[in-house]
Amino acid sequence: MDKHERPDAGTIRLDDPWYDALAVGWGEGEGEGEYPAPPRPAAGGRAAPGASDIYLEVQRSAAFQEVRSRYRRFVVPATAGFFLWYVAYVVAATMAPGIMARPVIGAVNVALLAGLGQFLSTFLLTWAYARHARLRRDRAALDLRWTVFEQERGQGRIRTREAGR
Repeated sequence: MDKHERPDAGTIRLDDPWYDALAVGWGEGEGEGEYPAPPRPAAGGRAAPGASDIYLEVQRSAAFQEVRSRYRRFVVPATAGFFLWYVAYVVAATMAPGIMARPVIGAVNVALLAGLGQFLSTFLLTWAYARHARLRRDRAALDLRWTVFEQERGQGRIRTREAGR
């Protein structure tokens, strides 16, 4: 039996934290012009928190702010440094052609080495970014993702219980 012929071939696992619930079902109502029902009041009389409330709560959390500050502490200096290195190369190529044309080894000159250095620095910066993300941000971001997932799942259970009443 082909994998596409299974009964669950088109289903998405909802217990996957990377599942994007907002993208699935966009504009797919039961009928034309239907919108999802607004959250009903919980047992205590308050409205059950919606997805936007959950995301705002996470955005205001100290863990999220720490992930963002770690990201900025790496990206801002790295971007500024790379931009300065690029501008220095362009300025040197236009303003100091004599220096850039100076031979280093045979037909290899300073401009060629600096141009290859641009490629090398791009690869090094990509490696440094991936390493920084893996060591300093990915685990915390995944923890935040699981927190949101668990809150949304709990919210879904509350709505299911209330719908059954």
